[in-house]
Amino acid sequence: MLFRSLDDMSTGIECLLADNPDHALYLAGQLDDMNQTRRHIEADMQRTALAALDAMGGMQDGQLATGICLYEPGWHQGVIGILASRVKDRLHRPVIAFADAGDGWLKGSARSIPGFHVRDALDAVATSEPGLLDRFGGHAMAAGLSLRVEDYPRFAAAFDREAARCLSPDELESVLLTDGELAPADISLATAELLHNSGPWGQHFPEPLFEGRFELVQQRLVGERHLKMVLRGGSELLDAIAFNVDLDRWPDTTRTEISLCYRLDVNSFRGQTSLQLVVEHLA
Repeated sequence: MLFRSLDDMSTGIECLLADNPDHALYLAGQLDDMNQTRRHIEADMQRTALAALDAMGGMQDGQLATGICLYEPGWHQGVIGILASRVKDRLHRPVIAFADAGDGWLKGSARSIPGFHVRDALDAVATSEPGLLDRFGGHAMAAGLSLRVEDYPRFAAAFDREAARCLSPDELESVLLTDGELAPADISLATAELLHNSGPWGQHFPEPLFEGRFELVQQRLVGERHLKMVLRGGSELLDAIAFNVDLDRWPDTTRTEISLCYRLDVNSFRGQTSLQLVVEHLA
C-alpha cells in the first residue's frame, strides 16, 4: 500500500472522484486510519507542549509569554496547525507551533486571537529583524512561516515582543459575548433552521451564541475527546455536544446541572433532522 503523509490531500480527492464504490470504500478506510493516527499524534504533541509550558513555570504562576512559540524536533508537520489552535484556545494567546522541515529549516503554523493580526505581526518581525524569516504568509487569524533552526530562539523572543506591543491585558482575557438566554420554547429545531438559513456567518458577523443553565441528564465521550450530552431544558430533552473537552474535567458524573454557552445547530443523520446544541463553553 502506498504510504501518504498526513498532510497529503490526494487520498481525499481520489476518494471523492472514485467511480467504483469498492475502491471508494477502500480509500475511505485509508482516510479513517490517517485521521486516527493524526488524533493520536496531536494528543501526544499537545501533552508535550503543555508540559513544556508548565515546566517553564508559565502555567503555574501566570507568567505566560504574550506570543507563544513551541517547538519539539519530533513534531509532525501535518499536525502543528491543529496543535497551535488547541493551545491558543486553551491559553488565549497567539501561538506558533514549529516542526522540523529538514536541512536545518523549521516550518511554523500560527493561530491568533481577536485583536492581533498575526500576518501583520510576522511582517513587523521581518522588518525589525532583517533576514530572520525565510518566508511567511497568511491572514489575521492564521499564518505559516519558515526559518532556520538556529534562529528559533531569536524569533520566539521577537514574536513575543511584538505580541506584547500590540495586545493589551484586556485583550488577553478570554471573553465570550452571548445573545443572552433563550426561552425554552425557542430552543427548537425551527429556530435552528431559521438561524442556519440567515447566514453566512463569519468573522465580524458571528453566528448567535446563547447561554443557559440545564439539567445534565446523560454524558459520555465520543470520538475520544468530544462530550455528548442529554440536557433537560424545561420539559424537553435536548441533545448537545462539546468538542475537544478537557479530559481531566469531563465527563464529570458528580454534576447534575450545567451552565454553558451554545449555538443552535441542525443535525442531519440518515435522512432525519433534529436539534443539537453545539457547546462553545462549559462552566
